[in-house]
Amino acid sequence: MEHDASLRSQTPCVLLVEDDRSVRRYLEVTLQRSGYRVITASDGLEAMKLALASEIDVVITDAVMPHLSGQQLAKFLRANPRVAHLPVILLTGQANRAVAATGDDQIDAFLYKPVNAGELTNCLARLLQKSHPINPNTGRRTIPHRIK
Repeated sequence: MEHDASLRSQTPCVLLVEDDRSVRRYLEVTLQRSGYRVITASDGLEAMKLALASEIDVVITDAVMPHLSGQQLAKFLRANPRVAHLPVILLTGQANRAVAATGDDQIDAFLYKPVNAGELTNCLARLLQKSHPINPNTGRRTIPHRIK
């Protein structure tokens, strides 16, 4: 049992925020098959609560959602010291390419829908590599201090 908890703490946890149930499920399965733990939310407000209540390592969010957009969620995360360090990937459709191209310092990466599974997992690995570098002494990724 203790071994399982140790493995879980070393397996990156993704908060996946997507209002379209079929897209959310597809991305969840894709991420799980790639070895990530996944917590899902169907809108930005639910994601805010989960981000503060869960130990997550990265956020993948849709841009356009009811109640709170992906950009608004990212702004909330950056303003909260407990989760400000989390990498944020924004998923956006064709109509939002111009907005994504202008850049946003709240967002670490933009991916365009339909999302390619390989592109998503490669992007995720790159961001986690930056935010969780490998400790040369242990061979394990360092996890930033989480403020409780």
